[in-house]
Amino acid sequence: MCRVWHGVLSLLVAFSARDEISVDGEGESVVVTIGDETLELSRDAAKELKTGVGDALTRRESFFRTACVHREDGSYVVERRNADSTGNSAVFETFDEVRRLFDRLPETFDADDLSKAGLTGSRRHMLVRHFAEHPGFACELESRSPIRARKLS
Repeated sequence: MCRVWHGVLSLLVAFSARDEISVDGEGESVVVTIGDETLELSRDAAKELKTGVGDALTRRESFFRTACVHREDGSYVVERRNADSTGNSAVFETFDEVRRLFDRLPETFDADDLSKAGLTGSRRHMLVRHFAEHPGFACELESRSPIRARKLS
């Protein structure tokens, strides 16, 4: 089945990880095929879709003292909330890299445990806080001074 989209794009595409995806940009339109579904988009609609997908891949989450950014390139940045210098952030290639770091930490951990992973300075303390604040990590602060967190079962 082929659908032609013109003008303003309001497209929601759902597909399985098993679906093959192909894009053909030759000619005056862009043809996107996902599994057995084919859509022909005007170039303007394709640009709008590209922008929408990029915006969906890039998102910022703010917590009490930390924030994180999922970048379009797949990298994951942990930063102090409202900080304006790179000295207050740690960049990871992917969120999975941060997940693996958390999984390797002992049940109770502190900033020194993160220095063994190559983090330096205040980034170590910031990451302990981030693990405790982010709902994706089963963890809570055990003490603030010195900063120490405990994984939850």
